[in-house]
Amino acid sequence: MNTTFLLEEVEKFSKIADEWWDINGKFRPLHLFNPVRLHYIRDVIQTHFSLNPNTSNTPLSGIKILDIGCGGGLLSEPMARLGADVTGVDASERNIKTAQIHAEKNQLQINYMCNTAENLTHSYSKSFDVILNMEVIEHVANPEFFMKSCAKLLKPNGIMFVATLNRTLKSYALAIVGAEYILRWLPIGTHDWNKFLKPDEIEMMAQSADLSHHSWQGVSFNPLIQKWSKTSDISVNYMGYFIKSVKM
Repeated sequence: MNTTFLLEEVEKFSKIADEWWDINGKFRPLHLFNPVRLHYIRDVIQTHFSLNPNTSNTPLSGIKILDIGCGGGLLSEPMARLGADVTGVDASERNIKTAQIHAEKNQLQINYMCNTAENLTHSYSKSFDVILNMEVIEHVANPEFFMKSCAKLLKPNGIMFVATLNRTLKSYALAIVGAEYILRWLPIGTHDWNKFLKPDEIEMMAQSADLSHHSWQGVSFNPLIQKWSKTSDISVNYMGYFIKSVKM
């Protein structure tokens, strides 16, 4: 049976689940990454669904979001604070427990569950306006099946965001050798360069899942100021979004 579950990847992140909310711990790169990807996601959602960003402190009110591979909830929580109805899903029970405890402490209503995308299709088909597929597709067993499963969960005209790493020599030098072995920003073995995906590969997977690609956005890190910023260079980290077709 087709599955996106990859045991070694789940175990890898389960071992460090308690550190999700430690801004100086193993997930520090994601904490630094969060502002730029949050602004990007929020702006695209507001534009696509014609939401008024000045109406309230919860401009995403009424938007149903599925955060696939949510980890400890680093994206789920700010989306909930913006007013969205958020469901966070992860294959690691320890990650979900960490996310639930942190959300409760911050009095946030988020529907967390330990599950996979393909399992959700049986009961949540065409349920979500937005799917966050951020830094997860390079960790699944079958990326094409993963994309199709996610697409089944998306409403027509819904948005799927994808963020990942490009399979280039530059990404190997920076994301593997630099970030893991030299600078030790990430635990060694966090990423497998062979599982990185080129933009055209993701576009082909998306097309077969009735998703139309709209743009790619590069993201780069400046170690001098410890800050991520958007860039036109998609040779290492990049993100983009897809719209699900509306069939008559």
